[in-house]
Amino acid sequence: MSFEQLGLDSRLLKAVKDSGFQQPTDIQRQAIPLALAGKDLMASAQTGTGKTAAFVLPSLHRLLKPAMRRGAGPRVLVLTPTRELALQISDAVAQFGRFSRLTTGDLVGGMPYPPQIRMLGKPLDLLVATPGRLLDHMSQGRVNFSRLEVLILDEADRMLDMGFIEPVKTIAAAVPAARQTLLFSATLEGQVLTIAKALMKNPERIQLAANRDRHAMITQRIYQADDAGHKRKLLDHHLVQDELTQALVFTATKRGARRMAKLLDAQGHASAALHGDMSQSARKRTVERMRRGKIRVLVATDVAARGLDIRSISHVINFDLPMVAEDYIHRIGRTGRAQASGTAISLVTPDDRSKLSQIERVTGRKLERGVIVGLEPNIRTLRNERGSKRKPTSGPRSGSRSSAHNVKKAASDFKNRRGNSTKKGGPRGRPSAGRRHANMNAQPILG
Repeated sequence: MSFEQLGLDSRLLKAVKDSGFQQPTDIQRQAIPLALAGKDLMASAQTGTGKTAAFVLPSLHRLLKPAMRRGAGPRVLVLTPTRELALQISDAVAQFGRFSRLTTGDLVGGMPYPPQIRMLGKPLDLLVATPGRLLDHMSQGRVNFSRLEVLILDEADRMLDMGFIEPVKTIAAAVPAARQTLLFSATLEGQVLTIAKALMKNPERIQLAANRDRHAMITQRIYQADDAGHKRKLLDHHLVQDELTQALVFTATKRGARRMAKLLDAQGHASAALHGDMSQSARKRTVERMRRGKIRVLVATDVAARGLDIRSISHVINFDLPMVAEDYIHRIGRTGRAQASGTAISLVTPDDRSKLSQIERVTGRKLERGVIVGLEPNIRTLRNERGSKRKPTSGPRSGSRSSAHNVKKAASDFKNRRGNSTKKGGPRGRPSAGRRHANMNAQPILG
């Protein structure tokens, strides 16, 4: 099937063609016709499959037709969990809407309020927003949803994990009930499925892959480490391997990401950090440098790396395991993009046994154990794992809190939760020197 067969407006088809894309991906082929038909839709697909375009293209197609109601507020609202993902979506909107005269904008945290207030005071077709900042503006009466036609929830599972369930409910209650709702998520189960059913009317369901079947092109392996110093030696071993072109290394904290990036860069690896304390422009420059091959090792936190789409990343290395098991799935999805092969490596100490058990439960598989000659774990570390028969306990999650009685209370509650969420700490020590650099040209997948 070609894009022409999907029934999209000729201006959008021209933009798609000029971008170099010829055939829709599976998720685009299934989701776009349903969205164009006005159906509510909940869809699950592996990362790197082009799901952004699966909702951006039909949304732009709808906006090219006359509005159902007069007014200045947005006709399409896209909710997404992080600034980085919002930027990625905004870039896709600009890319595919380049031949269309549409007014679009974004509302994200960490950016100044005055430009956003001015934007909201003008006619607007499509708005991309993070829940927290959108609630801030809603609480001041700056957002007009009177003519909203489409509500899109992207990375819905991640929004719920980050504690956005009440903000999402509050926002959904504020938009017209007679709307189309599209929900995209890595999983369609548990709390995600519950909220999808609550917000949608007779939705069509697309599920391209289940947890156990995802990431078939990614080799997943763990290496047991005695302590943090042992982990640093294992990391250095992998970074100097010939098969590693570009790597994304995950740390638990912003401080840890900064420190590790400086150490690796000083020792011969072209490295940089990506974390939530960086400005939007600084993060954008760092990602662009990675795409151009100027950076070989990107050290990041979970929030900063969400939505990152760089096809030349050959390895994802979990220096620190995620606190929430589901985040493991999102992390390793940064490699093996668009049917390419990739490698995911996790460095695990005895203190990580519970986290590892949760990850293996979520993925439905026992991860392969690897051993490097000369860097083997000691006998005590091996005995600790073999002797661990305890059932895995549930990891920390952001669950439902008391329902918001109005928009102002929801915004206030969210601010309070967000202000108490930062923790400090990080890996210590200096890894061995690396000597290799890469110069790769990355090509993004459609969406």
